[in-house]
Amino acid sequence: RRKVDSEGRRFQDRWKVEYFFTEIENHCVCLICQETVAVYKEFNVKRHYQSRHSTYDKLTGHDRSEKLKQLEAVLIECVMKMVENICPEKKQEFANICLARNTVARRIEEISSDIKRQLTSKGVDFDFFSIACDESTDLSDTAQLLIFMRGVDDEMNVTEELLDLQSLTDQTRGKDLFVSVSSAIDDMKLPWNKVTGIITDGAPAMVGERSGLSTLICNKVIEEGGKAIKLHCIIHQQVLCAKHLKYDHVMKPVLKTINFIRSKALCHRQFKQFLLDIQAEYEDVLYHNDVRWLSRGSALQRFYSLRKEIGEFLETKGQPMRELSDPIWLADLGFLVDITKHLNVLNTSLQGKDAAVNQLYSHLKAFGTKLQLFIRQLSQTQPNTIHFSALQEIMNSFPQDNISAQTSRYAADIASLAGEFKRHFQDFAAIEKEISLFSSPFSVDPDDAPDQLQLELIELHCDSELRSRHQQLSLVNFYRQLDKSRFQEIRTLAKKMLSLFGSTCMCEKTFSAMNFNKNRVRTRLSDSHLRDILRITT
Repeated sequence: RRKVDSEGRRFQDRWKVEYFFTEIENHCVCLICQETVAVYKEFNVKRHYQSRHSTYDKLTGHDRSEKLKQLEAVLIECVMKMVENICPEKKQEFANICLARNTVARRIEEISSDIKRQLTSKGVDFDFFSIACDESTDLSDTAQLLIFMRGVDDEMNVTEELLDLQSLTDQTRGKDLFVSVSSAIDDMKLPWNKVTGIITDGAPAMVGERSGLSTLICNKVIEEGGKAIKLHCIIHQQVLCAKHLKYDHVMKPVLKTINFIRSKALCHRQFKQFLLDIQAEYEDVLYHNDVRWLSRGSALQRFYSLRKEIGEFLETKGQPMRELSDPIWLADLGFLVDITKHLNVLNTSLQGKDAAVNQLYSHLKAFGTKLQLFIRQLSQTQPNTIHFSALQEIMNSFPQDNISAQTSRYAADIASLAGEFKRHFQDFAAIEKEISLFSSPFSVDPDDAPDQLQLELIELHCDSELRSRHQQLSLVNFYRQLDKSRFQEIRTLAKKMLSLFGSTCMCEKTFSAMNFNKNRVRTRLSDSHLRDILRITT
């Protein structure tokens, strides 16, 4: 005998509009007459509709959708009245119940479509825009390409939104990524000649000189009569610079100790109880994850704060850590804790949504100046360690040991780090004049400005009222209030600079949201639904 339950039939969401049916507790119910169809089969649903409710065929398009909403509202109202009479205390619980399991998915699709429509309408008014691209693999081994857009209209309004999520099931070469990006831009009907730049994470497929995504995008923009610049994410470059200070003789014993404590459940429990018994400052040590930007500094800081407690605990386990009694090693640990703390502060300042490229570059230049200050202070005959609190604490703890002699080595290491910072960020240094002209137009000599800006810049310098506005208003509001006809070229430069991304931080955050939603128990989440979820999330 045929078994209907084993056929795996499901309610089709389109039956709502086509036949005015809905799903309630695994039953296919007619919204018009509230009768139930026994089997999830379109033939049965269609026969019921055509034989009893064919008069509704005259409703089409928007009218039909509105009728569906009315019928659903009537059904909900009937259910709520019944609940009020039978169990009024459960009224709120029933009010939160969806009519069908597909309702949430449908609402997410509708919200995502509305966001996309709004973005499309805004895109028509963009004078310039740039894109940020990053690629990662989800739990189903599908390559997901995130494409963010940052656009500026004539009123200096900045819009930063997810343009698209493109799923790649084959290779992820530069030309494959270019096809996906082109599809997303063309789908939104955005003109290529308005693209001002592209920023990526620096992967070979992204930045290849011949066939990298950035190169192909810039070539396409040139063909369309525009000009775009290639940028490497400022945060990724900062992380690469931070890795220049390896200090393996410090990191390896620290990580070995942390892994010894946390890798075995019994040892980990005993250590946490030990810290609790002695009322230590912290309750546990932190794992180090090389992929996470701030992990190294956080793990080192926690280890340093608990170094005495860790030493006592390891003694009880018969695994003494000899490095904790070596003043020179402790000084190296203190220096590494302090310098990674400064690097983490820089990294945190570079994060965040809607940050303009001039703000990020100013943080970077400020850090370069700080490094030069550190070099001068640590190179003195009497080293100044005021900005290195952990190192200063170790030096005060071991006054008899000549730890201050090590500061010249630390100064050399900082100088090497400063050189690494100069070696990177060449792409941002190439547009430093434009950044300075945008952020501080009154401090730029007109002779050093591009030819098309010189006359307008002189007009700007000679206007005392505008100088006062520049000091009082935010940069965006200042340029927003500039006369459009009098300062056309300066406003154009401002719009181009405002449209540029400085980092791919928003891509990294979105990938975290992707991994949260498409996890190991939801690997069957479709690419289209994942796109809708991320569009709403961002």
